[in-house]
This record gives sequence, C-alpha cells and structure tokens, in this order.
Amino acid sequence: MTAAVLWGGSIVAQKLTLSGFSAVEASVLRDIGGLVILLATWWWQQETLGRLSGRDLRTLFSLGLGVLGNHLLILIGLKYVSGAVAGVIIGSSPVVTALLSALLIRDVPLRLVWGGSVLSFLGVGVVSVAGYQAAGEQPLFGGSMVFLGVVSWALFTIGSRTIMERMSALTVNWTTLLVATALQVPLLWTDRKMLQAGLSSVSPSDWLALGYLIVFATAVAQQAWLFGVKGIGPSRASVFGNLTPVAAVLLSALILHEPVGMIELVGISLILMGVWLVGKQTARSE
Repeated sequence: MTAAVLWGGSIVAQKLTLSGFSAVEASVLRDIGGLVILLATWWWQQETLGRLSGRDLRTLFSLGLGVLGNHLLILIGLKYVSGAVAGVIIGSSPVVTALLSALLIRDVPLRLVWGGSVLSFLGVGVVSVAGYQAAGEQPLFGGSMVFLGVVSWALFTIGSRTIMERMSALTVNWTTLLVATALQVPLLWTDRKMLQAGLSSVSPSDWLALGYLIVFATAVAQQAWLFGVKGIGPSRASVFGNLTPVAAVLLSALILHEPVGMIELVGISLILMGVWLVGKQTARSE
C-alpha cells in the first residue's frame, strides 16, 4: 500500500521533471540517485552477494530490463499525456500482473482473471483513445508507452519472487537498478535537454521533483513493493496498486492543475471494477 501511494505522487513528480530534463536524463538521474541510497543501505546492513550462478545473473539482467522499461517508458509517455491519464492507465497494473501471472507462472487460474482484465483494459482504452483533448498531444502513443511501462513492471514483479527465495529483496533491488542504469546511459546521446541547455535551465522545483523520484518512488517504494511481493506474492501485492490512480488523479488536479473530467472518471471506474472482480475471483480460489 505504501508503494502504491508513493507511486501516485511519482506520476506528478515525473511530469514536473520533464520541464527541466529529458525523459532519459530524468530516468538516468533517478536511477543513479536511487542506486546510491540502496547501495549505502545494503552496505550498512552488511549484506553480501554470495555466489551467483549463471542463471541468477541472467535473471537479474532480465529483471533489470523490466525496471528500465517501467522507468523510461512511463517518462516518455508522460511527454504526450497528462499525469491524470497516466495515473489511470497505471491503475491497470494489478490486473496486468494477475493476468501475466496466470499465463506465465499459473499462480491463479486464467479463467478467474480474464473478465476483470477485459474491464480494466477497456478503461485503459477509454482514457488513451477517447480522451483525446484531455489526454495530451498524442494520447494513443503516450498511453501505449505508459501501458508498456506497466507491463514491464508486471514482468519484473512476477520474475522477482523466485530469485528472492535465494537473495534479499534489497539485493535484488539494487542489482536490477544497476542493470537498468547501465543500459540507459548510452541513450543520453539521443535524448538530451539539460545537458544541452545547462544546469541553470533546471528550476528548483525540477530538482525537488527529481529528489522525490529518487528517494520515495525509487529507493523507498520499490523496496516496499519487493517486500510485499516476497511476503504475499505478485498477484496479491498488485491489488494494492488500485490506490495509485486515485492518488495520481487527485495530485495531478491539485498540483499540476490538470482537468479531470468524465473520461478519467469512467476510466478509473472500469479499471477499479476490473481490479475488484479479479480480487474477488482469486480470493474464492484460495
């Protein structure tokens, strides 16, 4: 629940950072800052990597791709859609995770999640396609990028539980973040804003927003999320993600002064109905 609420605020923070940084710059700086905090915590707790097998290394690399996709694709999508719309789309995360869990690791029967999945994906479609004026410049492209970021995080969530049987959540967190950071650095040559305009072009509010992403959205929220996944599993943990769109829409309206109209409300309703249906059906199977 903590992670979901903090991520609701991170949607607004990510939108704010794009005024001073490019999407790649914001993502790289966010991940570097989060990595420093996580490594310091890991060293303070005197944890060790232990002996990593080739399978472990491949798993951590794959999970790093999931972190990369989530951080970068959502930032790219936010260039073209409002924070409120992005928050609504991210609200489909519980259903996406449950659906992919049913397909990939079969922790819940597929027949229990397909109905809720349809409702939630319909909600995503409403805000991405129908809400053209409210969504932003290119709602279909932007919404697709945000949704792919959601899929990336769902795959990361599902894949992380198995490896956390052999290593701590903190170790998984910083190692996968390191992979994501290393893969993004070369992309700075293709997407630069602050590096071209100079540090003076970045306002204090941009730095504050970036600080929020580093401390709360990355170091704290991701760690809280992994603890939840390790404790109760990906499908159950993902249900708490239904708080993210509510927080994102409210904060977007209050801080960014973005309009929240019928499109967003219909989208939230459909997504939350889907989440409720998936939660109800999977609870019956336990």
